[in-house]
Amino acid sequence: MDVGASPQGGVVYVCGEESPSQVKLRIDRLGQQKKPVTLQMLPETDVDAIIASVEKLDLSLLIVDSVQTLYTSELPGLSGSISQIRECTARLIGFAKSKNVPVMLVGHVTKDGEMAGPKVLEHMVDVVLELTGDRYYDLRLLRTQKNRFGASDEVGVFKMVESGMEEVKNPSELFLAERESGAVGSAIAVVMEGTRPVLVEVQALVVESELPIPRRVSQGVDVRRVQILLGVLSKYTKLNLGTKDVFVKIAGGLTVKEPAVDLAVCLAVASSVSGKPLPNTVAAVGEVGLLGEIRSVSWSEKREKEAKKLGYTLFYSRSSHKKVSEIVKNL
Repeated sequence: MDVGASPQGGVVYVCGEESPSQVKLRIDRLGQQKKPVTLQMLPETDVDAIIASVEKLDLSLLIVDSVQTLYTSELPGLSGSISQIRECTARLIGFAKSKNVPVMLVGHVTKDGEMAGPKVLEHMVDVVLELTGDRYYDLRLLRTQKNRFGASDEVGVFKMVESGMEEVKNPSELFLAERESGAVGSAIAVVMEGTRPVLVEVQALVVESELPIPRRVSQGVDVRRVQILLGVLSKYTKLNLGTKDVFVKIAGGLTVKEPAVDLAVCLAVASSVSGKPLPNTVAAVGEVGLLGEIRSVSWSEKREKEAKKLGYTLFYSRSSHKKVSEIVKNL
């Protein structure tokens, strides 16, 4: 609804998933009915009927929700099949190019987070945007997976509120707003979301295990990466982790996949084991290798600048320490 509220011309919203009355209820709840835009709803799933209905209109945007519901009677098979999705998309692309009207296709995703339907669908369109979020958090990330007209590494950060999504201009402040000063088992990492550096809190809890095989549980970071880092700590820092349960979490619901979070995970675990907190002004960035070395990561200067801007004047990285054991021994 927010996207359809900005163009100056007419906007047609093709309702393949919901009825127009259901969509209107959502518009009323979000308060978008006051926006100066001509929004028309078209409850249709036949792609040929859709094109015939809109080709004579003065449009600035056509929104189709969703592409998996479309079909054409000229092809066999049900809507959502590979042939139907491919053909319907091709016809909408032809309409968009001939009329010079942008078309936005809303698509389903699978349980694995991949776009449902044929992979060729992603190759046919000009831009692929992915909106992700955790159902238990109000944070939403809009990532660019493909962009023929510009950069594909930009990320939009939004917060879901009652009236829709609001832009988060400083995500770092959002993630660190509830961090406790002097907390044991807490470390600050600077990760990159697109080209934007974001400070996040890495939390670790290490306790004696009551099980024959100690547990390694993580949320927001790959558990296999955590297991590797625990092995490195056991080998090169002499921390006794073999009989302990280790829990690691990225506070705030963010999922971090880049290796730059390695050093912060190691420091959070070491802090929990020693019972001593890290200094409040420390931020850490670096990949940790199997030999216990701290390796450089991309955008290091940009990350350090963002950390110091938010008051984290001590920056642990490859430039300050060569080995993770050099930092851990001081805890």
